[in-house]
Amino acid sequence: MDNESEKTLYRGYGPVLGLPIQNGRVDLAGLPPDLQPVVRKSFPPVVEKAKEPLVGITTDGHVVPDLFALQDTGWDPGSATRAATAFLDHLTPTQREAVRFAIDADEWRMWINAFPNWDPHGLRLEDLEPAQRDRALAILEASLSATGFSDARTAMKLNAALGELIGHYRDSLTEYNYSIALFGTPSATEPWGWQLWGHHLDVHCFIIGRQMVLTPTFIGAEPTEADRGVHKGLRLFDEQRAAGLGLLRGLRPEQARQAVLHPSIRVQDLPADLADPVNGRHLGGAAQDNRVIPYAGLPAGGLSHRQRESLLHLVGTYARRLPDGPAAAFMADVERHLGDTHIAWIGGSGDDDAFYYRVHSPVVLIEYDCQRGVFLDNEEPEPFHVHTIVRTPNGGDYGRDLLRRHLARHHPQRRAGR
Repeated sequence: MDNESEKTLYRGYGPVLGLPIQNGRVDLAGLPPDLQPVVRKSFPPVVEKAKEPLVGITTDGHVVPDLFALQDTGWDPGSATRAATAFLDHLTPTQREAVRFAIDADEWRMWINAFPNWDPHGLRLEDLEPAQRDRALAILEASLSATGFSDARTAMKLNAALGELIGHYRDSLTEYNYSIALFGTPSATEPWGWQLWGHHLDVHCFIIGRQMVLTPTFIGAEPTEADRGVHKGLRLFDEQRAAGLGLLRGLRPEQARQAVLHPSIRVQDLPADLADPVNGRHLGGAAQDNRVIPYAGLPAGGLSHRQRESLLHLVGTYARRLPDGPAAAFMADVERHLGDTHIAWIGGSGDDDAFYYRVHSPVVLIEYDCQRGVFLDNEEPEPFHVHTIVRTPNGGDYGRDLLRRHLARHHPQRRAGR
């Protein structure tokens, strides 16, 4: 590829070279000493925050009580349990020791949507034998819906497509540069779960009997569509983007004015805390398990029936990553608290516009954000670089509130950890 072609590699933008990333990690030692503290400060303090007691995302620092309950959603955990057991059975003793953690271990919370600057836990899919890797992915397939599994695998493949596109960081921008960890012992009745985490994909799946919590789930892509190469044609977020635009465009003018916090997403038009070069406008990313996020934007209590259906349709594009039973339970919780839900928007509403939206209630936090470039050199947010996250506020993330309730009911001598 000649220099001129490289400068306009993807939709007029070229690659960013010289980032301190090697073998799936941020290599701060490779930077000049004077730059190391600056770069380090741009990364969230994941390991340190994971050691703090988990409170959960709240609006004011206080958890809303009694939001979640142990229940039978009708989902059969048997396939997921068998897949996890088969995966463990075909590992070496050393590998099993590296991949297994206590059900309430701090490692649940040690993840990042970029690349870690600490020693990552778990087993990297890249390092497994192909048959072992297939068994690891079978856990995802057995736990998620077809949509959820497809979204996760597409994010992984788009990571590889990015490496192919720019021709650099080929030891890090790969399909299998993701770490898997298991928590607890796979069981049809006792709590257990799994985590898959890495660049642009961080999924946390807590399973207890016939119930599931699938948060935090971070899925992103740069770019969101592979327009060439091995993975040409793969796309992410079409539904989430269209549903967001449909919701905003369906608001009355006075409602839209309340929902839109800032009409422009351009960096120079936003306050510094909404133009972070790493996280953009995201509030619920890595190391934000206890963040206080006040409600903002338009309260959903005054929406018309059609507008409420549009909002539920938007949330449903994320809920469909869950199996049918847990997805229905998730949506029932969302609908129950629809009157306490708020819709916030930043940016335009044109077909080609970059924007951010947030749906926030006592039981769900959804963020969709168009980002500036990291591996491509666009200095303003573009629709082809997207980060999304789904969380369960008020202590629901990682299934922690359900774990506490389970232990109180069945194992009163034990207590859930942090």
